[in-house]
Amino acid sequence: MLKSVLISLTVLVLAVGGTSRAQSTGDEIAKYREMLADGNPSELFEAAGEELWLKPAGPNAQSLAKCDLGLGPGVVDGAFAQLPRFFKDTQRVQDLESRLLTCMQNLQGIDSQSVIGEEFGRGLRKNMEAIVAYVVTHSKGMKINPPLIHPKEREFYALGQKAFYYRAGPMDFSCASCHGAPNQRIRLQDLPEISTPQGAALAWGTWPAYRVSSGEFWTMQRRLSDCFRQQRFPSPVYTSDVTIALSVFMAQNAKGGIVQTPGLKR
Repeated sequence: MLKSVLISLTVLVLAVGGTSRAQSTGDEIAKYREMLADGNPSELFEAAGEELWLKPAGPNAQSLAKCDLGLGPGVVDGAFAQLPRFFKDTQRVQDLESRLLTCMQNLQGIDSQSVIGEEFGRGLRKNMEAIVAYVVTHSKGMKINPPLIHPKEREFYALGQKAFYYRAGPMDFSCASCHGAPNQRIRLQDLPEISTPQGAALAWGTWPAYRVSSGEFWTMQRRLSDCFRQQRFPSPVYTSDVTIALSVFMAQNAKGGIVQTPGLKR
């Protein structure tokens, strides 16, 4: 009897200790992010992005100052908070990066395939990341409010929901394997439950973000591509329908939350 009591007490102590260590680690990570937040390196990318937004470029020697991100030509204030959305001129649902590709091609004469075929962090894709940093900063503190009115927007939400729960690959993983339940963690990273409004707002609202571990600014397209890699899926084509659909799913679930991007990640 005494032996069983001692075993039970030992298990309890270990469990409490494990919880305490986990909480302590989470608290220390939060403190670390808070210390860096005042000097978030995303500001450097934002400044570079503003310069690229206004600078004439491409075969047409035009800037992006007349790019329509959904609120009218040249309007960046609040634009990210209302993306992804359907655009009449392309007849597509577009996220920020795919819409910027359209503007680069139509205004500047830059072939979108030259960006799609590039690697993250290099060449025109690196320029894209800086421009994204500039645009998203102009929605910081605003409510996440993408439309879900057009049939294509509803279609993409349904596709994104299906993709989120789709299990496949050698590990039989889905997005929901990591982000479909509460209190999940991988290594030292807390995993928000994207199927809930609070979790979706935390996930969608803090990306794009500066990654301290890589010293680079990651857009949502890059974040999704890395999620596919971790699931052992083939890399998705940059700005493909499935990546935009997943963004629609997250953004709609996050509706009413607050845009906190550019975020700061480990």
